[in-house]
Amino acid sequence: MTYRIAVALLALLLGGAIATAADAVEEKSIAELQVELAAGRTTSEALVEAYLQRIATIDRNGLQSVLSLNPRAADDARARDAERKTGKIRGPLHGIPILIKDNIETADPIPTTAGSLALKENVTGRDAPLVARLREAGAIVLGKTNLSEWANIRSSASISGWSAMGGLTRNPYARDRNACGSSSGSGAAAAASLAAGAIGTETDGSIVCPSAINGLVGIKPTVGLVSRTHVVPISASQDTAGPMTRTVADAAALLTAMAGSDPTDPATKDADARKSDYTKALDAGALKSKRIGVMKFAAGYHAATDRAFAAAQEAMKEAGAEIVDIEKFPNLDKIGEDELFVLLVELKAGLNAYLATTPQTVRTRTLKDVIAFNAATPAELALFGHDLFEQAEATKGLADPAYQKAAARAKRLAGKEGIDRLLKQHKLDALIAPTTGPAWTIDVVTGDHFLGASSTLPAVAGYPNITVPMGEARGLPVGISFIGPAWSEAKLIALAYAFEQKTKARKSPGYLRSVEDLDDVKPALVPAAP
Repeated sequence: MTYRIAVALLALLLGGAIATAADAVEEKSIAELQVELAAGRTTSEALVEAYLQRIATIDRNGLQSVLSLNPRAADDARARDAERKTGKIRGPLHGIPILIKDNIETADPIPTTAGSLALKENVTGRDAPLVARLREAGAIVLGKTNLSEWANIRSSASISGWSAMGGLTRNPYARDRNACGSSSGSGAAAAASLAAGAIGTETDGSIVCPSAINGLVGIKPTVGLVSRTHVVPISASQDTAGPMTRTVADAAALLTAMAGSDPTDPATKDADARKSDYTKALDAGALKSKRIGVMKFAAGYHAATDRAFAAAQEAMKEAGAEIVDIEKFPNLDKIGEDELFVLLVELKAGLNAYLATTPQTVRTRTLKDVIAFNAATPAELALFGHDLFEQAEATKGLADPAYQKAAARAKRLAGKEGIDRLLKQHKLDALIAPTTGPAWTIDVVTGDHFLGASSTLPAVAGYPNITVPMGEARGLPVGISFIGPAWSEAKLIALAYAFEQKTKARKSPGYLRSVEDLDDVKPALVPAAP
């Protein structure tokens, strides 16, 4: 059943009021919502209600992108409405409902689970600093989104978008397709207009992949621009949170609010000096006279994606950019090997430290405890195991010389001798590549089927990566990544915005049962007449 049919049926039962309210926020940008709020045509309380109605009619009928709802959201909305009446407007996010990935703590009376039953009682009563910044900017936490359990670091045979707490998130473009991960729920929910935007986290690909596959803009910032305190960790060297929205402007507004130094996260020591109002970077003419490097070594794994990427390059040329092909890149395999080892070492150290801060109601106090919990809990291992957790538990710690060597080498090869070298050698303003291929079919037998991706270099280097919709493959979105050096968010946002405005490539989801239902596909699946 498509969303519009579902809402139409509900409207017949309830006199049309819900359909009208739910449709009122569909595909609305943050800026558009602010115009309506300022004009008195709606209120923040009404926006919360409208999004809750969409969650009830869309998400609860199949997407499963929202894991929990914030019981305080309506009260928070009324508080923002009261401030608006007195003339107090906190900024572009004032009274705007957003969703938060459920590995990020909020002070609301809902747990932060990372999708695991082991953290079902993890109600900490504390806001992650990034959430506190969003609230201070006026945003309303509507609830928490589902994710690939433990942010997709539990198993080498995982199914992205699945967690024991939240079940399986499905793609709103075709519900038999994966939403990618680990920020699967944030991707599907933002695409389906279940909130004005969502926050995800990334270690390698977990913002940009679900953003691309769900037809969104996603910003993976420089590591250290956004605090990681009170976020369930994987890697101190690669973890970051970032916005996932339907437009570049909305992502820029969210990032502006999120960015900043946090004394409890040493990686953010330079953030206050480096951050800016990223909405001021929005420039439709930003591609003119820019040299853009094409990472051809990160493409070529899917014909339809390559065609969309070629069209994207032509659009950039029309906008005045010069395109420079980069055919090869050394050491990709070595970077990948080092990265996995580094992540496993940092996972054990980081997760043990995090679990020690959780309430005593959380009985799993170490990674070893979580492994034992999983083994004793059939629901956790129903679809796949936890081999990566077991490998992480066997690592020797942050003082291990092998870890320190691998961490330094991977960062050097991806950063100084990787992205930085390419930019300097070819005199480039940014690099581009397909973010990943289209969404793959959900497969509970053999797991995920990745075709390829371009996220590893910026992830390992700790550099920014912005994905923007660039086209479709059989009705499924594909994205283009803009990659640059550390702290280059403003420049990349300008380029991404110029590309978005030039191409207008994003299309809203159709909530198909399957791509096989498309008019140009269905006839080909039927045998020819004898």
